[in-house]
Amino acid sequence: MSPPAAPLPIEAALPGLRKALSAGSSAVLVAPPGAGKTTRVPLALLDEPWMDGRKIVLLEPRRLAARGAAERMAATLGERVGETVGLRVRLGSKVSARTRIEVVTEGVFTRMILDDPELTGTGAVLFDEFHERSMDADLGLAFALDAQGALREDLRILVMSATLDGARVAGLLGSAPVVESEGRAYPVETRHLDRDPNERIEDAMAAAILRALRADPGSVLAFLPGQAEIRRTAERLEGRLPAETDLAPLYGALTQGEQDRAVAPAPAGRRKVVLATAIAETSLTIQGVRIVVDSGLARVPLYEPGNGMTRLVTARASRASVDQRRGRAGRTEPGVCWRLWPEAATAALEPFARPEILSADLAGLTLDCAAWGVTDPTALPFLDPPPASALAEARAMLADLGALDGDGRLTATGRTLRSLPLPPRLARMVARAAERGQARIAADLAALLVERGLGGEAVDLAERLDRFARDRGGRAADMRRLAEGWARQATKAAGGTAEPDPVLAAPGPLLALAYPDRVARARGREGAFLMANGRAGLLDPASPLAREPFIVVADLTGAAASARILSAAAIAPEAVDALFAGRIATVRSVTFDKEARALRAREGRKLGALTLDERTLPVPADEEAARVLARGIAGLGLDRLPWTPALAQWRARIRFLHGAAPEGEWPDLSDAALAESVEEWLAPAIVGRASLAAVTADDLAQALQSLLPWTLRSRLEAEAPSHVEVPTGSRIPVDYESGPEPVLAVRVQELFGLDRHPALGGGRVPLVLHLLSPAHRPIQITRDLPGFWRGSWAAVRSEMRGRYPRHPWPEDPLAEAPTRRAKPRGT
Repeated sequence: MSPPAAPLPIEAALPGLRKALSAGSSAVLVAPPGAGKTTRVPLALLDEPWMDGRKIVLLEPRRLAARGAAERMAATLGERVGETVGLRVRLGSKVSARTRIEVVTEGVFTRMILDDPELTGTGAVLFDEFHERSMDADLGLAFALDAQGALREDLRILVMSATLDGARVAGLLGSAPVVESEGRAYPVETRHLDRDPNERIEDAMAAAILRALRADPGSVLAFLPGQAEIRRTAERLEGRLPAETDLAPLYGALTQGEQDRAVAPAPAGRRKVVLATAIAETSLTIQGVRIVVDSGLARVPLYEPGNGMTRLVTARASRASVDQRRGRAGRTEPGVCWRLWPEAATAALEPFARPEILSADLAGLTLDCAAWGVTDPTALPFLDPPPASALAEARAMLADLGALDGDGRLTATGRTLRSLPLPPRLARMVARAAERGQARIAADLAALLVERGLGGEAVDLAERLDRFARDRGGRAADMRRLAEGWARQATKAAGGTAEPDPVLAAPGPLLALAYPDRVARARGREGAFLMANGRAGLLDPASPLAREPFIVVADLTGAAASARILSAAAIAPEAVDALFAGRIATVRSVTFDKEARALRAREGRKLGALTLDERTLPVPADEEAARVLARGIAGLGLDRLPWTPALAQWRARIRFLHGAAPEGEWPDLSDAALAESVEEWLAPAIVGRASLAAVTADDLAQALQSLLPWTLRSRLEAEAPSHVEVPTGSRIPVDYESGPEPVLAVRVQELFGLDRHPALGGGRVPLVLHLLSPAHRPIQITRDLPGFWRGSWAAVRSEMRGRYPRHPWPEDPLAEAPTRRAKPRGT
């Protein structure tokens, strides 16, 4: 078949491409936007000798791109889609016996090759826009390469992209040749706007679009991260656009007609502003667009293996993505690209979009690999191997669904789930519902969840399901037909129609079959929920669902601390009991109430992290309760315990010896050490106590004294006595608590005649003497009493004898008898 007459830049690369695929089984084609690779390459290869009359399968990342490619190629041949060029997507497939080129979405190809690993009748598989690195594209390529190596040496594989690390992909394809096309692009002037980071993106985008419309002629293609931002930007532009300007949204959830209207050229004499997601980045030309306004943002899924949830996050687009967006302005004539970030920030962007396989839920991939006969997906030729942690999570979830056996092989249940073109959780929901006579409502709910935008945008899936049933549009009718087929298939696998289970007559219980970990209970403020997997989510308090005690969450977005629930359905407590009787555990717990400073015992029924209900019990008088009380007291602070002066001093004496003696000889009774080991020393002494107030000083003394071995108890009094006897015979208490060193405060007259300094710790540590006047006021601090007598005593004596004349102040205190009394009157 001859190529079309109208020349495109890709024509110059076609001879090299034909040569590469004639000589080998694989090749890589790198061609910029507008080169014509999507529509010209399949037609150019169709009559190659190695094709031998077989068909070409062309993979596109999105339905819109697939439809556009099929329609352009069919128009080039003067035909309609369904003749030489066919289309196979989830909705609106058109193929016939004449079809030689099948344009399919990536997910459809995965099912095609799983159903027919030899790809009977297929001569070549072309992966278009592979740089987007969807998981379906990575998996499809891995399967195709595996089939090529084991079953079909004659199968040609061509990977095409506008922005791609061609050498790396070529290495995966066995050092395949890389063919490059120069392409054709008109010059695009890039203008940067410094957006205030505190300004909402829709406000900044609306202002930038209006500025761009005033500055240059032509239609505008504006890139926003998601549907919500598109809607809010449209609201801000309403009534502010020039009179001759039309506004059109473009995203995946729109109907085919709405998408076609967005892509169609503006009528003569009018301009168009298209507000689009990343759907418009590649494989799409919107006639008349010569202005691009780029937010620089993209909405990407982020899977969290720890709780099995995928949430949508807004992130900076990659450098390859923003270059693709910029190129949209120069497809048909010179253009302008406005970017809402400083020019220098472009260099800091990631070079390419992060491959979906590195941050996605791998349950579907793992199930497909098991169907392929591979229990370890990393054994397949992936450009980026799937992460081990996410694979382990996927295997565990599939085993829990009964889809995989202990060795990771597909079970009968797994084959049933694989036969339904749905994600594994939703397939399990439909299969389980079919066993209980509710296959159709489950299939309709699955249709809502996989085909975004059906049934409106309400958070409540019951409302969406009702609207979906009444929607007479073509897309809704097509999805209802698909759902009917899924229901029939699941019912047949279940052995026929069963008696309908009334519990499953509502979307909430059905959704719980798919997501038992996302059953959520209201908590705290209105609209706040906690899920069985431990994640929190928020609903708009104005939503009727916000007042429900239990819901099941289907989708949410945002960070863990403030995740916003996007779709959910109510579920009655009775339905939770009926569905999860085998998963609900009765748990008894004893906790410490900080406010009351007391234990609380409860018995509750739990589903994962959720407490469904609970009742109060008497606090058990056992060791575990004592440990909880000990930990609770430590959390409040050990100073809250009933310390007596004697007990505080006893602890301080041991702390002194711990610091003064060889390391490890005496126990560490510091706050930190006692708090860390509180369950070991305090708990045994407070068994039967239910509050801090019930703990007595005797309990505390018993607990602390258990920390001092018998061998040390006799040494305690000798090495750190509670009192020291001075020469007068007085027993004076030692202060171990006021500072780092023990202190003895004593009137100086009671030490007369003492010629050695008192020491503690087996004579290793001098006792700090606070020498007092007869009025018990400090006159000297010393660690060397003999030195004091010989030195500064004379000055102290001179000052004190006039102030306290009735007390002895001898010149030689060592020769004077110690005394507690004043001199007799008259002496």
